[in-house]
Formats: sequence, C-alpha cells, structure tokens
Amino acid sequence: MPFINHPNGQTTHYLLDDFADPWTPHETILIQHGFGRNSNFWYKWIPIISKKYRVIRRDARGHGHSSSPTKEDYKYSIDTILDEIIDTLDQLKIDKVHYFGESTGGIWGEFLAARHPERLLSLTICSSPLYMPQAAQKMLAFGHTSWAEACRQLGSRGWGQALLDVTKSDQDAPPGFTEWWLEQFSIPSGAGLGDHAELLCDPGFDARKIMHQIDVPMLLLTPANSVLVNKEEQIDLNRAVAGSQLEIIPGHGHEIYLDQADLCQQKFLEFLGDLGQDLHRRLSHA
Repeated sequence: MPFINHPNGQTTHYLLDDFADPWTPHETILIQHGFGRNSNFWYKWIPIISKKYRVIRRDARGHGHSSSPTKEDYKYSIDTILDEIIDTLDQLKIDKVHYFGESTGGIWGEFLAARHPERLLSLTICSSPLYMPQAAQKMLAFGHTSWAEACRQLGSRGWGQALLDVTKSDQDAPPGFTEWWLEQFSIPSGAGLGDHAELLCDPGFDARKIMHQIDVPMLLLTPANSVLVNKEEQIDLNRAVAGSQLEIIPGHGHEIYLDQADLCQQKFLEFLGDLGQDLHRRLSHA
C-alpha cells in the first residue's frame, strides 16, 4: 500500500488512479472522505472520474490505513491536518487540485480554501455541514457522554452500526453491502476515531468563521434528507461564496455520494467541465 511519510512522524495512506490518456495533460482530483470512512468508499466514482482526471484518495488521520497516534504523541489541530494535506500534495509533486470533500472532509476543504487558495483549482463539498453543532454531537454520542467516548466505548464497528440508523446508508442496499460497509468501518481503532472526533467538536472547527474568505470556484452537493446537514446553512454558504453553485440532491439520507452516485458524479463533472470551458475562453481572448 502506498504511504506518505510526514515530517511529524505520521503516515498517510493514499490511493492514486489515473486512466486518462497518458500523453495528454490532465488535472488532479483529491478526494477526502468523511468521518469513520476511508478511501475504499469511493469505489463507484473511480471508474468514472479517473477516465479524464488523476484521482487521489487519502485516508484521514486516525482513519483507514493512515497512522492513528495518541493525543500524547500528536497535536490534533486544524493546522496539523492542513499541513499534512499540503505535504501530501508536495510529496506527490502536485501543485493544484480539485478538492472534493465529503461530510466533515468538506469542512477541511473549506479551511484549505481559506488558508491555501493557491493549491486549489476548485472546491466541492458533498453532504458537508459547516460545523458540528451540539445537537449533532449528542446524536453521534448514541447515549454515551460524548461522540468521542462513544467511538472509544463501542469500537469503530459498533459505532458504525449505530450510525447506520442515522445515515440510512443501507436503505434499499443490495445484499452484502451492510457487512462490507461495517468491515470498512472496522479498519481503524475506536480510540483513533475518538481522538479525531474531539477535534471535530472543537469550537474552532467551524467553517462559518472562514466561509467569507473562500475565493475559489465552489460546488455544493447538498443532501435533501440528511439529519446532519442544515439546508438553510448551505444556502447561506452559497450566498457567501461568490459564484458558487448549489445542487440539492435527493437521496435516502446523508451518504448521497453512495446512493446517488450517478447524479452526484454528473453534477461534479459538469462543474469541472464548465471550469475548463471558462479557462479555455479566457486563454483564447488573452
């Protein structure tokens, strides 16, 4: 498995797929999954988007096959995580990417766009709340004292099983899907997820504070039926970021990138295609 070794001693697991014509220049998409998930959850996307783009999927800190340090050995902070994302691009010698973040992965993208706009060609968020309000934290605690403690006490698989009742990711799913989904959730430790959850609950992890600083082309893929995403806040974000596009996606619940993969891919590729046409027009008139 390919890994990035960071200067801080941590490792980031990633997957790279590129089935575009090798003699043609093509851009890179960086996919960042949401909480508890990993790079394997994007199996429906790779055959479609890697025909034209280089696609990198990275496992977040404490997720998938990336390292899962203890709080005593690692500073969980916004700056630390962003530095690791930038270092991943640097080590792979990639200057700019189309960042695609799902759920909390989208919040990381918003902070990245605000602090490192020079590294982004565009930003797409999918099922991404602006922050984790107390009501969401309580729901994700599933009766425990906190979201983080629920992850530690239930373990990654147990917490994932509880999450299915909220996200409805297995509604109308084919046989075998639920077990595969839970097996993927079982890869990291519950302790690693818990430490990451504590950072997501920090008051500073709030994109409302920086959304007016975002100045890159932006697409919002917003679920119509997620209990974790407030559509009014998505409309506010759409208004705050000049030129951004908002698409409301019907679906069973939160994980529209899975149960509405075809529609999400269509909207995403249309967005990227429009950006390419705009660039071509600007260059032709230069």
